[in-house]
Amino acid sequence: MKILLTGSTGYIGRRLLPVLVEAGHQVVCLVRDQRRFDWDDFSKDFLKHISVVEVDLNDAESFKKLTTDIDVAYYLVHSMSSSHANFIDTEAQSAQNFITYINQTSGRQIIYLSGIVNDDGLSEHLLSRKNVEEILKQSSVPVTVLRAAIIIGSGSASFEIIRDLVEKLPIMIAPKWLKTKCQPIGIRNVIQYLNGVMLKSETFNQTFDIGGTEVLTYKQMLMGFSKVRGLKRLIITVPVLTPKLSSLWLYLVTSTTFSLARTLVNSMKNEVICKDFRVREIVPLHLLNYTETLQLAFDKISQKNVISSWKDSISLTTMEKNFLDYVQVPEHGVFTDKRKIFFDRKKNEVIENIWSIGGKRGWYFGNWMWRIRGIMDKMVGGVGLRRGRRSDTDLKAGDALDFWRVLEADKTNGRLLLYAEMKLPGEAWLEFKIKEENNQQVLYQTATYRPLGLWGRLYWYSVLPFHGLIFPKMAKNIVES
Repeated sequence: MKILLTGSTGYIGRRLLPVLVEAGHQVVCLVRDQRRFDWDDFSKDFLKHISVVEVDLNDAESFKKLTTDIDVAYYLVHSMSSSHANFIDTEAQSAQNFITYINQTSGRQIIYLSGIVNDDGLSEHLLSRKNVEEILKQSSVPVTVLRAAIIIGSGSASFEIIRDLVEKLPIMIAPKWLKTKCQPIGIRNVIQYLNGVMLKSETFNQTFDIGGTEVLTYKQMLMGFSKVRGLKRLIITVPVLTPKLSSLWLYLVTSTTFSLARTLVNSMKNEVICKDFRVREIVPLHLLNYTETLQLAFDKISQKNVISSWKDSISLTTMEKNFLDYVQVPEHGVFTDKRKIFFDRKKNEVIENIWSIGGKRGWYFGNWMWRIRGIMDKMVGGVGLRRGRRSDTDLKAGDALDFWRVLEADKTNGRLLLYAEMKLPGEAWLEFKIKEENNQQVLYQTATYRPLGLWGRLYWYSVLPFHGLIFPKMAKNIVES
């Protein structure tokens, strides 16, 4: 089938796209800017099954670029972080333009992911989503609406904010909205529902609530997260924090933007609980509870046919078994060391240097410091540096590489991604990537560190002098050796 996917570069769309392609569908990805599409994350064979078309939903004329030969259309467009005053009108206009186009196609179903709106006194953003539902239902094409509560998954805004709060604050003086109830759902189940309702006639022109197995307060979600992460936390709720102060508090404590913080705070006054469970009979699946969702967010959640930029913290207890299940490297709440080195030599020679790193070859600079770090790791029960590597010149996903684990080894494109298995108060990745820029080859070397609590931050600052010495020399020697 031919499927139109809006929001293909967004959080949900990026997860749904590989599932649709794997099922054998041809997918038309609608994007506002083609430069934002993750071309480098997909194989050549994968790209044969998709087409990317630049369309502005607010510009009715731009829809003329799209084919009318489609079967199913996914509408995954939201403005959660919008700060402009007329976002409601903008979302309404986008939806109206969309159905004007859809009515001219051979489409048989529209699938829209909305938010649960069963409460009174809805926030502006929840009202906007409900308004979009009503507009889409005016289409001559049958519409299926899935209303979700908070979506929990690696890289999701909700997950990252909860993580920031729990890991940064041993004691929280929190607003009263932490007592509001919700029914969180895992990203895996959301994708399963989105895929599962496709072209099922009993879902046409129907609206369904989708949620996990538990109804929790936000406070319970925070405490549940702390339990999974093995952290002791104290939360005290007070009634004196206004929505504006609450938004500012969330913005200062977490890595979210102020506009998103304000949106979330305004929406958190509403209970988002499922009242309609019919979809569970139409699309039977194993619904994850909150703890299972969190564990999956740390352990796996990724698609194997994505050339990974899907990476996040991975539980070491499942690393050996699930090394191909990646999650996205968090962009917020992390420390990074980025090096960029232009080089004139042959690309394959630099790739060979990257593929020879560690083991007998060493780390190109400061090997004695790497050895000391390995000894320290061994002393605290870690894997140490002696583990070496399977081959002196070959690497593949799942290989042990000193105290790292190989997550992605794409030699054709010159990309190597490593995950740290040494004992750390946090998680760490090391990535090497070769690209062409301004007609020159360039090596990107990026170390990413996600601290766990106060000790994690102290650790990062304590090793900064060593990073400043090691990383620039390492990158330089990789391209020159």
